[in-house]
Amino acid sequence: METASKKYNLWIIILSIAIPLAVAILFSVKIDVQLPIFLPPIYATLNAFTAVLLVLAFWAVKNKKIALHEKLMKTAIAFSVLFLVLYVAYHMTSDSTKFGGEGIVKTVYFIILISHILLSVLVIPFVLITYVRAITNQVALHKKIARFTFPLWLYVAVTGVIVYVMISPYY
Repeated sequence: METASKKYNLWIIILSIAIPLAVAILFSVKIDVQLPIFLPPIYATLNAFTAVLLVLAFWAVKNKKIALHEKLMKTAIAFSVLFLVLYVAYHMTSDSTKFGGEGIVKTVYFIILISHILLSVLVIPFVLITYVRAITNQVALHKKIARFTFPLWLYVAVTGVIVYVMISPYY
């Protein structure tokens, strides 16, 4: 089974580097287009749904509902990909919003934001490896890494919502 997942290793490495690099590059690209909708509440909602899906998937696997767990996880991945597309689209078409809070609130905001950004990059290979171990039926290895992937991914999803809620008065 290990050889089955080896064919995915190059893709995991490529995507783990290419996704954050593409996001960073696309942040510097500005398109003078007015989007027909305001995206931040939409992509924050996608983060919230992802968090709920992750918790439901955890519940499903603990209750031996493996098919449900698989569907929930694939949906969580799809929501995360859609979030990323909308997030990049927003930042390519809109100026960044500055946080207007002061004092301890500003410090808390930036601690959450920085940890969210750093862990959102770090979680990419974890999600990919965990997924590959699942689809290649390496259950023991899947469980082993999922113990790390789940809380990291959940933290990223939840803090994405918190960041939105904290900055939303300044849009």
